[in-house]
Amino acid sequence: MIRCELPDADDRPLRYGAYIDRDELVPTHMRVFLLLASTLIAIAGLGCESNSTSGQIDPDQFIGDAPAVPVHISQSDIDDGKFSIPELIEHGELLFTAVFNTLDGAGRPESTGAGDSRIRRVFPENRNRISGPDSDSCTGCHNMPSAGGGGDNVANVFVRAQERDFLKFDGGDGDGESGLTLQSAGNERNTLGMFGSGYIELLAREMTEDLHSIRDEALLRARSGRTSITIDLVTKGVSFGSLIVDPDGTLGTDAVEGIDEDLIVKPFHQKGAVISLRQFTNNALNHHHGIQSEERFGADADPDNDGVVDELTVGDLTALTVFQATLPMPKFLPSTGPKAREALEQGQELFGTIGCSTCHMTELPLRSTVFTEPNPYNPEANLRQGDVKTLLEFDLRRYSGYLKHNEAGEFLVPAFTDLKRHDMGPDLDNEVLEQAGIPTNEWLTRKLWGAASEPPFLHHGRASLISEAILLHGGEAQASRDLFANLSDSEKAGIVEYLKSLQIESDG
Repeated sequence: MIRCELPDADDRPLRYGAYIDRDELVPTHMRVFLLLASTLIAIAGLGCESNSTSGQIDPDQFIGDAPAVPVHISQSDIDDGKFSIPELIEHGELLFTAVFNTLDGAGRPESTGAGDSRIRRVFPENRNRISGPDSDSCTGCHNMPSAGGGGDNVANVFVRAQERDFLKFDGGDGDGESGLTLQSAGNERNTLGMFGSGYIELLAREMTEDLHSIRDEALLRARSGRTSITIDLVTKGVSFGSLIVDPDGTLGTDAVEGIDEDLIVKPFHQKGAVISLRQFTNNALNHHHGIQSEERFGADADPDNDGVVDELTVGDLTALTVFQATLPMPKFLPSTGPKAREALEQGQELFGTIGCSTCHMTELPLRSTVFTEPNPYNPEANLRQGDVKTLLEFDLRRYSGYLKHNEAGEFLVPAFTDLKRHDMGPDLDNEVLEQAGIPTNEWLTRKLWGAASEPPFLHHGRASLISEAILLHGGEAQASRDLFANLSDSEKAGIVEYLKSLQIESDG
């Protein structure tokens, strides 16, 4: 029988939820979670010791108000192989769909989303739509057409506003400056879908590995030849400009394009600012929910002074990452009508002819579909490979969908992106605050797979039509935009029909 323990209040700060001893597993049908207040919901997953032999959580454990997540898992048990991948997915889904509350540690009474201290904010003045916490659940924003997808404009977030104290726009405590406006307080962004994200992270890892190999080989050549050399940074058919390498190891990065000087491809956030699903999740938990993970803030730490420590464990973060990584990839789901199919075929050809596929590359080659966690390029304050005894490893094809091959035996990921940042012109240069030092006019090429199932469109969700989104392109995409604008109505409709076929398959 699984044993769950609540630590004594005298031993450590207040801790709601329970750790699990996985040495003795009960059958899947015997395991249940307590989820959402005090309701017992039977799912395949985990259980706790009770006075009976049912494997259910003791109904007397939480009487009255209860945490949304009563059970937490340890990374050491994951390292020891005590959880299967399906079990981690189950727990990750529980966390992703949970509606966090005060007993889970939701909220940030005395800290901003950037970790700075702020004036204490307590119930009922403890939530803030702009500077956060602004959501109670991951699915509050990621819900179209189902858990893990994008979000409507109503769920738009304000990037970097979490760094503020407590925005009320009344000139009082929290606003920080008299001239602050909604636009200058944060960058309003629409929610992106996470479907197929495991494959996206693997592509970024391989591209990073390639770029680092090119750089390192050039360093050896420059040192041995005692002369500066210039190398092209090309991986998977995507050019990231060029790099000058001097014999003393100095790198000239002025001609590097669409990527940071560290040459790490960052596939998440609309700016291409985040390396991994894990880093993205750690950030979002604190920013949007006020859930401060043990991994990011340290064990037994309570930086927001809400009386709850280790609000999510390192093991919980692994489960959340695995759940998102195994979300199914979007599909090509064309209309069955003969006229629509004819229009689609014409649009598919025109999509390449007018240059859309130059950036929205229809397929990127992937050498391996084996996902390992943690990511080898994770930054500090996120779990790294040296922090675990063994890497978690599984094949995404079992969970996210199968991919076709090219002649070289590589898997082809139909994501419609090059995972590179581009200048998108003045109409899409609407933000005031830079994120991670990235120019405001630059955006990561949007992954179009699944986009038709996740309107509205563009980074801020202002386009309600696919054609509107295309016509707002500029900068590096200006020529393609102009070619689209000059097409006939039927030709434009064909391109839209082609993009409408890139969908997220509904349950069932």
